[in-house]
Amino acid sequence: MNLVRAAAAKLRSWEGFLLLILIITVIGNAIQSPVFLTVGNQINLFQLSIEKIIVALMMTLIIINAEIDLSVASMMGLSACAFGWLFLHGIPVPLAMIAAILVGTLGGAFNAFWITRVGIPSLVVTLAMLIGFRGLARVLVEDRGITGFPEWFDAMGQQPIIGPFPLALLIFFALLILLIVVLHFSAFGRYVYVIGNNAQMARYSGVDILRVKSILFIASGTVAALAGLLFAARVGAVRGDVALGFELDIITIVLLGGVSIFGGSGSIFGVLLSILIVLNLRNGMALANITGHLQTGVIGSLLILSVLIPNIRQRIRDALERYQAAR
Repeated sequence: MNLVRAAAAKLRSWEGFLLLILIITVIGNAIQSPVFLTVGNQINLFQLSIEKIIVALMMTLIIINAEIDLSVASMMGLSACAFGWLFLHGIPVPLAMIAAILVGTLGGAFNAFWITRVGIPSLVVTLAMLIGFRGLARVLVEDRGITGFPEWFDAMGQQPIIGPFPLALLIFFALLILLIVVLHFSAFGRYVYVIGNNAQMARYSGVDILRVKSILFIASGTVAALAGLLFAARVGAVRGDVALGFELDIITIVLLGGVSIFGGSGSIFGVLLSILIVLNLRNGMALANITGHLQTGVIGSLLILSVLIPNIRQRIRDALERYQAAR
């Protein structure tokens, strides 16, 4: 009986609403196109946005912690361009890949320093680094595109590794499981929520706020760098505009998943449903020959709705509670 009640409560939650939207979207796409439900299209559905959804998983923890990282897409570009620049200068590809990941780690640490030690809001720091990291990327590669990577590197982003699954998709699933465990079943995850709810109370409770935030931003930079390398492998080229504008999709996915922009609430499960909705919407629009600009407009509208609907829902709930208390 308790399990039934728990399941019913879950279905009445935001995740339940997202599940309904996902079902409607999948049915609509399946009716629209006979190829939608094929294995190839489902793999392609993930593959075309895989770097965004990998970064969105890490962004979930950042926003639950009442912070934001607007620099992730620029960090993807900088890391990919650093890899391409090193490759052009004769550095072995494995070493260039390690260096590119290290660039992301250092970039995340740089953000963390200004946020945790100097006390500048993460919105300001990462907005500045959105511009700064992108500028460094363009300095490294200028206006040229870098290609000619080894076949094995391109194959990492383009060829299946296990069954029909490419490496990036396997990394996504591994990171998903890891972050579910960390966020929902570990002490660190509880610290993330407590700080997001009330940083002052967390400090009085003995939580090392600076350490938790530093770990989150360093991890964010590292994951973004990994995503940048995966993008370079998938397209087989590096340019200064790698991942340009990806911030919109990444933040939309997280907020649509029920993560509060003010921090302290949300779950990986909601974000997973949001990922599936956004991917299915984009895939359905592509199958319907809807242009990329219109797709971006739809995603932007989702970003607005993802903030408005929970607020409206909470106001209605508060009004009903006041009405019942007054009776």
